[in-house]
Amino acid sequence: MTAGGPISAFVLGWAGVIPFAAFSLAAVLGVPVPVPAGAALLAYGAAILSFMGGAQWGVAMRAPDGFDRGWSGYAVSVVPALLAWAGLLVAGKAGLGLLIAGFAGLLAYDLWTIRRGYAPGWYASLRWQLTTAVVVLLGLALVAG
Repeated sequence: MTAGGPISAFVLGWAGVIPFAAFSLAAVLGVPVPVPAGAALLAYGAAILSFMGGAQWGVAMRAPDGFDRGWSGYAVSVVPALLAWAGLLVAGKAGLGLLIAGFAGLLAYDLWTIRRGYAPGWYASLRWQLTTAVVVLLGLALVAG
């Protein structure tokens, strides 16, 4: 456990930031990589944002009545996947901007669920750390692109 949470969540969460860092820095510095860095960053970000929305589906399943008789928790959990998909469709700077908005918005929602006791308290610290890192890295790529 770290900061009250499982060490596995901490290690795996931060390991998930590595591709953001690698592809963002490759895009910013113009380092050649086997695939276009911007496209790889966008695809990975879309996958992770979708995954994070899926985590909220799990939270809704454990919450009383899924928040509001089964609709709101589930409905909100699919929004990140829709934003990720839209980001892939529009690509480029607009796509990165959608991912940034998606990660920031999902953080706000995650914190709301934590405050209501639907997710463990230790998750707030980890989400702040990981989301800050991801948004900064995506922002660097956005500005450099």
